[in-house]
Amino acid sequence: MRFNRASGILLHPTSLPGDFGIGDLGDRAYEFVNLLAAAGQTYWQILPLGPTGYGDSPYSSYSAFAGNTLLISPEKLVSDGLVGIDVIEAKPDFPIDKVDYGMVIEWKAWMLSRSFESFQSGAGEPIRDEFDAFDRENEWWLDDYAIFRAVKASQGNSPWYDWAAPLRSRDADALDTVRSQLAREIRAEKFCQFLFFRQWRDLKQHAEDSGVRIIGDIPIFAALDSADVWCNQELFKLQPDGSPTVVAGVPPDYFSNTGQRWGNPIYDWDAMRGNDFGWWSARVAFALQLVDIVRLDHFIGFIQNWEVPGGDETAENGQWAEVPGRGLFESLTRRLGTLPVIAEDLGSLTPEVEALRDHFNFAGMRILQYGFGGDPRDSHLPHNYVNNCVAYTGTHDNNTTVGWYRSAPKDQRALCRKYLNSNGRQPHWELIRAAFASVADTAIVPMQDVLGLGADTRMNTPATAGNNWKWRLGPDDLSDERMERLKEITAMYGRSNDIGDTAGGQP
Repeated sequence: MRFNRASGILLHPTSLPGDFGIGDLGDRAYEFVNLLAAAGQTYWQILPLGPTGYGDSPYSSYSAFAGNTLLISPEKLVSDGLVGIDVIEAKPDFPIDKVDYGMVIEWKAWMLSRSFESFQSGAGEPIRDEFDAFDRENEWWLDDYAIFRAVKASQGNSPWYDWAAPLRSRDADALDTVRSQLAREIRAEKFCQFLFFRQWRDLKQHAEDSGVRIIGDIPIFAALDSADVWCNQELFKLQPDGSPTVVAGVPPDYFSNTGQRWGNPIYDWDAMRGNDFGWWSARVAFALQLVDIVRLDHFIGFIQNWEVPGGDETAENGQWAEVPGRGLFESLTRRLGTLPVIAEDLGSLTPEVEALRDHFNFAGMRILQYGFGGDPRDSHLPHNYVNNCVAYTGTHDNNTTVGWYRSAPKDQRALCRKYLNSNGRQPHWELIRAAFASVADTAIVPMQDVLGLGADTRMNTPATAGNNWKWRLGPDDLSDERMERLKEITAMYGRSNDIGDTAGGQP
């Protein structure tokens, strides 16, 4: 579907400022929504909201349906009467400018455990009926997820494919046994999910009331060690012991000479097609209850997958395998209607990928940082944009614009300055202006670019591990001067959220 002319900011909630080690769904999130609205922005784009596992990547989640409980606001738990002020005052001395996931996970687990104990003892009486309703309405995914996490904790957090055979294969008697033995732990997992979704619902409603729409993100693949794969083993290409026959990745490219071995299991698309893509329908429908628009990550994967042998350490020996993307989206459209989708169509943009995107009228993506290689026909240069696309200065996988400009080859910097008629002193504002001035229906800017921050604040460096997903805003970063300048550029190029109906789109 087409979107009205508008703009927005890319910032994952973990990057919000605050006192509790990680951005959360509390007051600072509401303040950020207010800042977006005041600056004329229509969209807040986020990364996936699922519970993160090893490596802390939002693209490697324990569930395609569950929420990341690290985002639960401690202050809102005080307001609900689930913990006392003394609990949140006992927080560790967290770093301000980055997320120390080890510290955050340990402290929030303790805090959420205290919240659950209080709830079990009768605290939070006004929300008790609400929790029971949440449990009933979400039973179709919540039961399996809660059992998965409770069993995983009881097994020393080992992956499901290392569990004893009866649990690994979901033997009915084995599942009945753990439901009985781990009943309290299972209920605690459900309660934490309830807290997340309750806080997210309220924040999303505030955004909607403020004229801000949320762009979410659906990773194309599921994590191997996830409730999704454990509960749907027949829908993935797995060995009898649960290990993957082939795993996902991409061939050697701009980011890595050996490609990227992501390690996600590959869908058995024949099995998916056999039940009319029911798992995917549930996934997309659920996502569209949480956000207004979804970005489909790695859109090329709906045409073909780079299948890497499960035992390989790099992605060099993979091969392409066809995917029934058209059948999938036809099924989704029949069930869900017109899909508000942004297709992450970066990388090897083949005619088949373009045809699939355009057949369903999905918006594609253009990245300004990619445009200055010397070819005037480059699709990432603004004079080659089409209306139905989303213009980005960069994404969460790119360097910040300042970091990119400083590290780019001399000829690229020269071309950038010449193309933008710029002196190069503020490359972030020059690229923001170019994106907003373009004919693209939508323009999105990472928050780091509004702030003019350098390479040390980038969110993710693909094909690396250990220092990603950690960046956070400082308490004083969102100055009035910067947001006012953003507001002026937004209004100048007709993208302000007070122009027309920004809630929907055009068929």
